[in-house]
Order: sequence, then C-alpha cells, then structure tokens
Amino acid sequence: MLPLDVPVVMGILNVTPDSFSDGGLHFDRAAAITAGLRMATEGAAIIDVGGESTRPGAAPVDAQQEIDRVVPVIEALASRVDVLLSVDTSKPAVITAALRAGAHMVNDIRALRMPGALDAAAAEDAGVCVMHMQGEPATMQVAPHYQDVVAEVHAFLAERVAACKAAGIAQDSICVDPGIGFGKTYEHNLTLLRNQRSFTDLGCPVLIGVSRKSLIGIMTGRAASERVVGSAVAAAFAVAAGAAIIRAHDVPATVDAVRVALALRASGEEREAR
Repeated sequence: MLPLDVPVVMGILNVTPDSFSDGGLHFDRAAAITAGLRMATEGAAIIDVGGESTRPGAAPVDAQQEIDRVVPVIEALASRVDVLLSVDTSKPAVITAALRAGAHMVNDIRALRMPGALDAAAAEDAGVCVMHMQGEPATMQVAPHYQDVVAEVHAFLAERVAACKAAGIAQDSICVDPGIGFGKTYEHNLTLLRNQRSFTDLGCPVLIGVSRKSLIGIMTGRAASERVVGSAVAAAFAVAAGAAIIRAHDVPATVDAVRVALALRASGEEREAR
C-alpha cells in the first residue's frame, strides 16, 4: 500500500453515464484513459476507477457490464502511470477482475459486506477502503436517522476493520471512510466532519470524500459543476483534522488545498512542540 505519512489525493474516474457530477464525461474509454493519465500528472497519488453510479436513485449495473467498463481502463493505466489504482465496486467478480487487471486497492461503499467480496479482496492481497453507508444508494437519503451518528459510524467501521483482519487483510492495508453523503443528512455530515479524529483510533488511515457533494451545494448554493472552491476548502479542513486520503473530482485544486493545509498543520505542530 501507499505510504501515508503525508495526506494524498485520490482522483475520481467514473466510467459511467450517470454519476451525479461527471456522468458521461469519461464514459468513452479513450476519454477515461486520457483523464486518468492527466490526474497522475496533476498530482493524484491514487486513481479510483468506478463503473457503477452510487448517487441516490441510480440504476444498478450487473457485474459483467461493470467489468467491461473498468477493466480496460485499469489495464491501460496500469502500464502507463506510477500511481496506485483503485476500483470503486462492491461486487466480488468485479473486485477479482479489476485486481488482476492491475488495480491495487478496493474502495467499497458497502464495506466488503456483499457475499464473497471480502474473500475476493483478501485472495488478491489488495488494499481496501471500507465505508459506512446507511441503507442502499436507491433509498439511502430517505429519512436517514441515528441516535449518535459518530458513535454508530465508528462502531460499524470498527466491526468491518475486524472482519478484514480476520479474513487475512493486514492492518496497514485497510482504510476507513465515514461515508459523507451516504445515508446522512446535512447535519449528520457536518457532525462527522467535525469529529473525524474520532475515527483515527481505529488504527487505519481515514479517507474523506466531500467533492462536489450536496453538502457543499447547501453551503455555497452552487450547482455540482461549480463546487470546486467549496470542495477544496472542505478538503483542507479534512486534512487539518487528520484525514489521510482526500477523494476528489478536481485534482489540481485539491492537491493545492492539501499542500496548504499540510503546511499550516505542520507549522502549528512545530509551535506546539516548542
């Protein structure tokens, strides 16, 4: 896995026609490969390739269709970029195909709970990111409810980390994601972001994905395509609060935000050490 002694950016590469922000933009295979190459030159340390939209209400895609979308892109990038490649999927067949095509990591919104998914990731010695989601993409934003969102998300992620380790995945190959926007209200999302240090005691890097999400839209009043600045500010906040990986559509702006946040964080730590 990637050394995460400093925070890094994970570029989002959706090979889909219907993702919430960039659906169709990279659906063409050549366009997707070009975009992945560009992300690598722009400073992304990880490129996350996904073949199924997980926006609320998105239509499901069968495993073979998802494989047909992501595997050629991963194969092309694996031979041409010197960054980690991640596959954004929940399906065991897609996990296996993507990892054998050259992906290094599985980023799963269902936290490897689909039957066979955990074994598929472990069998290929992959890095994994397990995310919290209440419900399923089609219904997750229909009245999400928690007694204590931080405690409940923490307990879920702790259980999934334990399951990964029990399956033979090394601790240093596991990342956790509290799942901003996945079965959470605006207030739930804010609470998780304010308390993200609570998840660092799981002993795994924390991934935060806020790029262009409705949370940023509510804050700024802007459409998804106009949320670059708001997303970069949120990324900087996440890094200052301890995030190790920032998942983002707009790689250059996010790389700059991470660098600034890291420099300011280091400056503060230096002052505290005096």
